[in-house]
Amino acid sequence: MERREQQPGASGAAAASALDFTVENVEKALHQLYYDPNIENKNLAQKWLMQAQVSPQAWHFSWQLLQPDKVPEIQYFGASALHIKISRYWSDIPTDQYETLKAQLFTQITRFASGSKIVLTRLCVALASLALSMMPDTWPCAVADMVRLFQAEDSPVDGQGRCLALLELLTVLPEEFQTSRLPQYRKGLVRASLAVECGAVFPLLEQLLQQPSSPSCVRQKVLKCFSSWVQLEVPLQDCEALIQAAFAALQDSELFDSSVEAIVNAISQPDAQRYVNTLLKLIPLVLGLQEQLRQAVQNGDMETSHGICRIAVALGENHSRALLDQVEHWQSFLALVNMIMFCTGIPGHYPVNETTSSLTLTFWYTLQDDILSFEAEKQAVYQQVYRPVYFQLVDVLLHKAQFPSDEEYGFWSSDEKEQFRIYRVDISDTLMYVYEMLGAELLSNLYDKLGRLLTSSEEPYSWQHTEALLYGFQSIAETIDVNYSDVVPGLIGLIPRISISNVQLADTVMFTIGALSEWLADHPVMINSVLPLVLHALGNPELSVSSVSTLKKICRECKYDLPPYAANIVAVSQDVLMKQIHKTSQCMWLMQALGFLLSALQVEEILKNLHSLISPYIQQLEKLAEEIPNPSNKLAIVHILGLLSNLFTTLDVSHHEDEHEGPELRKLPVPQGPNPVVVVLQQVFQLIQKVLSKWLNDAQVVEAVCAIFEKSVKTLLDDFAPMVPQLCEMLGRMYSTIPQASALDLTRQLVHIFAHEPAHFPPIEALFLLVTSVTLTLFQQGPRDHPDIVDSFMQLLAQALKRKPDLFLCERLDVKAIFQCAVLALKFPEAPTVKASCGFFTELLPRCGEVEPVGKVVQEDGRMLLIAVLEAIGGQASRSLMDCFADILFALNKHCFSLLSMWIKEALQPPGFPSARLSPEQKDSFSQQILRERVNKRRVKEMVKEFTLLCRGLHGTDYTADY
Repeated sequence: MERREQQPGASGAAAASALDFTVENVEKALHQLYYDPNIENKNLAQKWLMQAQVSPQAWHFSWQLLQPDKVPEIQYFGASALHIKISRYWSDIPTDQYETLKAQLFTQITRFASGSKIVLTRLCVALASLALSMMPDTWPCAVADMVRLFQAEDSPVDGQGRCLALLELLTVLPEEFQTSRLPQYRKGLVRASLAVECGAVFPLLEQLLQQPSSPSCVRQKVLKCFSSWVQLEVPLQDCEALIQAAFAALQDSELFDSSVEAIVNAISQPDAQRYVNTLLKLIPLVLGLQEQLRQAVQNGDMETSHGICRIAVALGENHSRALLDQVEHWQSFLALVNMIMFCTGIPGHYPVNETTSSLTLTFWYTLQDDILSFEAEKQAVYQQVYRPVYFQLVDVLLHKAQFPSDEEYGFWSSDEKEQFRIYRVDISDTLMYVYEMLGAELLSNLYDKLGRLLTSSEEPYSWQHTEALLYGFQSIAETIDVNYSDVVPGLIGLIPRISISNVQLADTVMFTIGALSEWLADHPVMINSVLPLVLHALGNPELSVSSVSTLKKICRECKYDLPPYAANIVAVSQDVLMKQIHKTSQCMWLMQALGFLLSALQVEEILKNLHSLISPYIQQLEKLAEEIPNPSNKLAIVHILGLLSNLFTTLDVSHHEDEHEGPELRKLPVPQGPNPVVVVLQQVFQLIQKVLSKWLNDAQVVEAVCAIFEKSVKTLLDDFAPMVPQLCEMLGRMYSTIPQASALDLTRQLVHIFAHEPAHFPPIEALFLLVTSVTLTLFQQGPRDHPDIVDSFMQLLAQALKRKPDLFLCERLDVKAIFQCAVLALKFPEAPTVKASCGFFTELLPRCGEVEPVGKVVQEDGRMLLIAVLEAIGGQASRSLMDCFADILFALNKHCFSLLSMWIKEALQPPGFPSARLSPEQKDSFSQQILRERVNKRRVKEMVKEFTLLCRGLHGTDYTADY
């Protein structure tokens, strides 16, 4: 394309003249799209071509692009353009042209039956779309007509070519129906019409599939066509003959994949469970595949074993309830279950030697749910049959969960290792679910096996076997309450006997101890059996995640029983922190663990431990505060501040979180005197200020400083009170120098917790006024570069109105400017900022009556707010935000009704506002609906959704389906 002809694809695309969309220009653009090495030119061509496809000229150039002398890429574009015009712009086609269009498409399909397959498919899709739009009224027997026309002997195309073209057309017809943009009521009519028409399709498919002379390519197409039609929920009994033919075709390796797909799709239809007799006939057919399955496994033919497994699982998983109901056929269903068990335990390691076993896991959930849903008597009968099956399943799953040999595992790629990890998680979830069926006997079973393994002197056991049994225990203990299990003490006793020679085994030992931490809290005498193992593992970087998370769980659950071990835990933790054994996130977890641990000590002990624990970091921070800022010392500062934050997140001596446990579990009285965290914060406050003074313009450091105080405030609540004045002062200085969102978030926390207390109101009010003044100045300079600050500011204002509306009574607060800035924020492109601004208005409007400055500004500027809301609904804001704008309308209606009834009529008066697509009647109807609804917020949200679709021209289209 020449430069002039590229123009329609650029920003002036909408203004492109009709003359641009000529056959020559389309061909040039396609050449540019496929062959131009410049990516910008390709994108330009693609945009222009997309416009060309939807232009009125597409009706003209599409047929010309299909000429025999054109290359397939150009013909394909012509066929695609026809499909787009028919499927999306059907209403543009005059009814008297339907037959001509139909005849032209038939002609082209016949011509391409011996031509390019990709073009043939697009033409078939176009004719399918036409048929769906004409059925059932204008073209009542569409499918039968297609079959008749393609079977006509006078066609120039050979029989096989015609047959394949007809099968392609019949295959894409149901697929096009599934993705079509037909309105819902039309979809129902067309579906019913297609269900009738399958009477013209299935006999043809049966004939072609069973005819010995049918070539393989035709039989394959027949299976794909059948697969496509069954997804229209055709009654299963009508598919019986074709399903049986598909089972027979499984013996042909060329047809295997297509046969599997067809059988699975037919069996998986939700409606299929109604046809129990047909389902019962399918069981012997599936069981008849067992020999083929065994051969495939023996020969390492993963594709065949995978396909047969899919069929068995489809029948079992989709219809277990219906088949269990047929009690007299229990043995044949049990045989199917055993076949699926074989697939679960298929030899080899997932995902390297097999990928089949993972398909079966959901079946075991479904079968268990169905058994447990029966009434008591029937359930008891089936429990008797299936409990042994589920015990066998546990053995199979634990065998499949075993790691390969170290040598073999070493050759696995990182992707294969990750897939195996996810597979083990799925097995873990299944074991946890199976516990509901098997109960405590399952734990006893695992314990007996582990005990025999660890105490047997006859044969050396593999670490993989031990690890898998422990993994089974861990899977159940993580989510099931095992506090009353009589085997856990024995298990805790066995753990130290395990010879740990391998990282995977060590990891599982750690995670198992972590899963038993609640049990240890109830049996503290056993802590000493396992704690040394955990502390020892802390020194191994390979066990970083498992050892640190296990220590954290023990410190959280057992903190009141840990004082005797505290000195040792702190010493080991300090040592590994100083040696920098763990990555940043594990260091943070370790600090949280120590916070839990210290919370249970006496105040003097806490202070002593805190001193030894954080002194090295304070010294390091003092040194860093003297240095000139650079990237490496920034990382160190953020790391140290993060460690302090995480320590203060869990160091809570006031037992807030334990109150629900009753007074008898509180082993320590609430201490008198200053809170240890506050003592430490006051000691390091000057140092933090010094660090800040050098790093004020770095968002990460400011965020890390704010996080220390934010987490401390959340944990300490009222105990933080002594720090409030100096923190308010520091925040004010920080924010005045360089405004940052994290400072506003911390201010919001302080407002939330302390603003209602008279003693703290003065410093908080001063801080609130200061940050508001600074932010309003920022708005004057241009707030678009700071959506995060605007977002946090709106949240702060909303919190102030919620917790302490008196903050808005201060004469120095410019409520009018705040209101105007919030209206401006409603127009930001960032969704979180808009949500926060809407949240501010929904808190502000209910205060119109009680807070005089708020009432005054709403009266003066409320109309401006309404116009901004209507603009957003009219199309300026994302549809996902409509509920937030509906909340503002609801609040206006509820709290400022007389003003809204006057404003909304005036605002909607101008033509084209808020959208040129609206009629005066639609606007009038909307305003009346809104004004009538002052109680039901959900109804207002529905009204706004309807109205925004009208404004955007989307009402009644398929775009609204998920909305």
